[in-house]
Amino acid sequence: MDTHGSSSFSSFTAYARALAQTPSRLARRACSVSTSFEEMSRVRARSGSDMQRNLRWFDLVGFGLGGMVGAGVFVTTGRASRLYAGPAVVLSYAIAGICALLSAFCYTEFAVDMPVAGGAFSYLRVTFGEFAAFLTGANLVMDYVLSNAAVARSFTAYLGTAIGFPTTKWRFTVSGLPKGFNEIDLVAVAVVLIITLIICYSTRESSVVNMVLTAMHILFIAFVIVVGFWRGDWKNFTEPADPRRHQGGYIGYDAVSTLAEEVRNPVKDIPIGVSGSVMLVTILYCLMAASMSKLLPYDAIDPEAPFSAAFRGQSNGWKWVSNVIGAGASFGILTSLMVAMLGQARYMCVIGRSKVVPSWFARVHHKTCTPVNASAFLGIFTAAIAVFTDLNVLLNLVSIGTLFVFYMVANAVIYRRYVSVGATNPWPTLSFLVSFSLTSIIFTLIWHFAAPGHPKEVMLGACTVVAVAILQMFHCMVPQVRKPEHWGVPLMPWIPSISIFLNIFLLGSLDRPSYVRFGYFSALAVLVYVLYSVHASFDAQEDGYYIQKNAEIPKDSEASVDAITMV
Repeated sequence: MDTHGSSSFSSFTAYARALAQTPSRLARRACSVSTSFEEMSRVRARSGSDMQRNLRWFDLVGFGLGGMVGAGVFVTTGRASRLYAGPAVVLSYAIAGICALLSAFCYTEFAVDMPVAGGAFSYLRVTFGEFAAFLTGANLVMDYVLSNAAVARSFTAYLGTAIGFPTTKWRFTVSGLPKGFNEIDLVAVAVVLIITLIICYSTRESSVVNMVLTAMHILFIAFVIVVGFWRGDWKNFTEPADPRRHQGGYIGYDAVSTLAEEVRNPVKDIPIGVSGSVMLVTILYCLMAASMSKLLPYDAIDPEAPFSAAFRGQSNGWKWVSNVIGAGASFGILTSLMVAMLGQARYMCVIGRSKVVPSWFARVHHKTCTPVNASAFLGIFTAAIAVFTDLNVLLNLVSIGTLFVFYMVANAVIYRRYVSVGATNPWPTLSFLVSFSLTSIIFTLIWHFAAPGHPKEVMLGACTVVAVAILQMFHCMVPQVRKPEHWGVPLMPWIPSISIFLNIFLLGSLDRPSYVRFGYFSALAVLVYVLYSVHASFDAQEDGYYIQKNAEIPKDSEASVDAITMV
C-alpha cells in the first residue's frame, strides 16, 4: 500500500487536523484539473502493470452489442411498454437511440484523444476538475452496480421460463424486509460471482467468449423478430386487451469507452466500435419492440419477461417458442453482465489511480493484466445488491444516474473545445452552458406540467427560439481553441448541445422517488469526498504525485504521448 495518506490518516489527531483544514483543501483540490499527458503517463503508471493493447474495432462492436442488446431489450422493453409507452415504445427507443448516438460522439472524441480506462471520470477530470469527476465517477460506478444487479435478477426470470420453472420458486420472501427489498434471489448472486471470476482472468479471452456468445445471441434475436412479425397482429398496435382499463394510447457503450486503454489503434477502432455499436443496437431495439407490440396488446405484456411470456399462452404448437426465447434471453443477459462488469472495474481502477479512493483499487495484476482488486470488490458488491433489491427500484436509479453522466460529458466536450486552462477566459463558455441548460430545464418543465392548449405551445416555442438564439450567438462569438487532431464531434457545438437538451428532457420524464434516491446518493458521495477523498488527494499532491501547475501541456507533447501509447 502507498504511504501517501499517512499525513492525514496516520492517527486520529492527524485526521482531526486535516478536517480542520477542509475548506482550504477543498479550494485547492476540488476544481484542480489534470491533463491528457498526466492521465496517460504518470496516473496510468500507478496501476503497476499495464493493461494489454490487444482489442480491435470488432471487439468493441461485439462488447457494445453484448452489453446493450442483452440487457436493455430483454429487461426493460416489457416494463416500458406495459407501464409507460405502449406501442409507442418503438418511437421511444428511436429517440433514445438518437440521444445515445449524440452522447457516443462526445465520448468518442475524448476516448480517441485520451485512450485511458477512466471513461467519463477521466474526461471530466481534465475539464471541470476533481470534484465534478468524483461525483460523476461515483454515480457511474453505482449505475453499473445497480444495472448489473437488475440484469442478474432478470436472468432468473428468463432461466425459469426456459426450463419451465416459475420465478417464484427461484426466490423466497423475507417478511421482515420492506416491499421491493424482500425477495431473495440466490441464483442472481451465483451468476454475478461466476462472471467476476471470468473477467478477472483476461480481457482478450473475455472478448473472444463475448464474441461467440453475442453472435449466437443475435441469432436468437433474429428468430424473435421474424416470429413476432409473422405470428403477430397489427391491431395490437392500436387496441389494448382491455379497453375499459386502458384508454390511453442505454450504459452499454459507456463500458466500451472504458476499454480504450486496451485498444490497439484508438484513432480508428474507437469511433467504429462506439458509434457502430450504438447504431446497430438502436435498430435491433426498435425491431424487437415492434415485434413484441405486434404479438400482444400492450396491456397484456408481461413486464418481467415480455418475449417469452408472449408465447406462453399460444396454442397451435407454439408454446415451445417461449422456452427458446427464454434460453436466448438468458444467454444474452450473461454477455451484457460480462461487458458491464468489465466496464465498472475499469472505472474503479482509474478512480483509484487518482487517489480519491484507496489506491488498492488501481492495481493491475501482472499476470492477467486486469484490475483484479476492483473487479473482485465490485463483483461482491453487485452480488449483495442483486440478492434482495426489486427490478423496478434498480431501473429507476440507473436511468437517472446514466442520463446525468451523459449530460456532464456533453458539457465537458464543449468546454474542452472552447477553453484552454490558463490561456483563455472560461466565463463565456460557462455562461453558455448554464443558460442553455436552464432554457432546456424550463422547456422540460413546461412540457410536463403546463396544461395543454395554445399558451403551452407559445411557451414551448419561445423556449425553442431562445435556446437556438443562445446557441447561435455562442457559435458566432466564441472561437474554438482546440481542434481535435484525429477525430472530433461534428457540427460543434450543435450536436453536444442537442445531447444536453435531450438528456435534460429525458431526466424530466423520471418519477420523484428517482430524484430523491439520486439526491441521497449524491449527498453521500459529497460526504465521502469531504471526509476522505479531498484529504487523500491533498496528501498525494504534497507527496509529489500531482503536477503543480494546472495547465494544458503543449499540443506537440500530447501528440507525442499519443504516438507512444499507440505503439
